[in-house]
Amino acid sequence: MAERKPEIKVIARNRAARHDYEILETFEAGIVLAGTEVRSLRERPPSLSEAFCLVRGGEAWVIGLHIPPFSHGNIANRDPDRRRKLLLHKRQIRYLDEHLRAKGMALVPLQLYFDERNRAKLTIALARGKKLYDKRQDMAKRDSDRELRRVVKELNR
Repeated sequence: MAERKPEIKVIARNRAARHDYEILETFEAGIVLAGTEVRSLRERPPSLSEAFCLVRGGEAWVIGLHIPPFSHGNIANRDPDRRRKLLLHKRQIRYLDEHLRAKGMALVPLQLYFDERNRAKLTIALARGKKLYDKRQDMAKRDSDRELRRVVKELNR
């Protein structure tokens, strides 16, 4: 019997990250949420576009992740833009901290999702910022690949 792939429910993706950064390595991190934030994630999608990650004092943090307030939360709602702690192994945090000291490196959130056990997880990436000419090369490559697929499709008709 074939193994089933674990079910994950993607809540939000950071599409701009793959455009602006060259992804070198990805990590799965838990995220510390409080109060009504999990209910809010199920209700409305968060915004990852302005978010970034930092390593400070041996801990990883995500900053700028906007989780909209829960509609029935009243005073139990937390600040939607507060910084949230990421759950990673100490070894991973040390590794990331080491690599982030290099010039041009960044820790970027890629997607927020619920895993198979309904825990909120954040996929983060160790990335290097792209220059404008890198972005142009990527767009030209994507266009040529699209054109090639179109020509092959025409030939197979």
